[in-house]
Amino acid sequence: MFWVRELIARNAPVRMRPTRSPAELLSNRVTGAYLGLAIGDALGATVEFLTPNEIRHQIGVHREITGGGWLRLKAGQVTDDTTMSLALGKSILTQGHVDAKAAAEAFDAWMRAKPVDIGNTVRRNLIQFRKTGNPEAPASEHDAGNGAAMRLLPVALACYGQPPETTIFSSRAQAHVTHNSTLSDAACETLIMMVQDLLSGREAIDVERERATKLVQEHPVFAYDKKRCDNPSGYIVDTMQAVLQSFFATETFEDCLTDVVNRGGDADTTGAIVGMLAGARYGQEAIPSRWLKALDEGISKKCTDQALALLTLARH
Repeated sequence: MFWVRELIARNAPVRMRPTRSPAELLSNRVTGAYLGLAIGDALGATVEFLTPNEIRHQIGVHREITGGGWLRLKAGQVTDDTTMSLALGKSILTQGHVDAKAAAEAFDAWMRAKPVDIGNTVRRNLIQFRKTGNPEAPASEHDAGNGAAMRLLPVALACYGQPPETTIFSSRAQAHVTHNSTLSDAACETLIMMVQDLLSGREAIDVERERATKLVQEHPVFAYDKKRCDNPSGYIVDTMQAVLQSFFATETFEDCLTDVVNRGGDADTTGAIVGMLAGARYGQEAIPSRWLKALDEGISKKCTDQALALLTLARH
């Protein structure tokens, strides 16, 4: 009977997926990046601050959006990674471009609304902004955390197709509100360029060669090929090492995100950043349906709507 099944399979009509236009592919990757960020945030928050051994002991392999964690979140709830991104994106859409003062005001309003979580560097420099009105925090390498990197997606989308100089200026405008650090800047600019490359359909191997390798050449501290980065802290170097290892060593959205959050540590942020990159690479259709369904419905709509609105802004 095997040859019968083989004959049937060989002669069965092949269902071809309708060819999509470049615009449709781009939109799918754009929404995939924003939803990927939120899903990575929600998935990683459950195991934030746990070590890999603690995750294995308590859960096994963490791969479901269940909430809980030290923040005691509801299933599908997100943290500051996503909500600060949405606040930044809203300010960009209101202004029509990235504006440091508008971003600072948006972040300040976000903080006044008592978010579920807020980083120490973000809080300190937003309080300073309230006092001085200056949207640029003092330069300090002590502020080389991942707080600016976790929320940069709206800049990547709004500046899509713009000259690199415009993108870098915009990246620093939003980042320096809370994180005015050389290492933070280097990471943010690398991630933005990676997102834009992936949205355009470039292969991951080319993105690694041009973006990640260049980052390590200019700042050797970011080298990610020496040993596995488990239990990454909020230090931007740890974050980038874990993110780049997971992203370039996997071949699917689910494997990529599962790998990084099971490293523990600052897992909501590494999850958000990897989810953003993987969503831009594979598109929304590659995100497991169970994760899309588990994500808070309101957040899902806000991410999708804002992603497309920022893309529209970039095209004009």
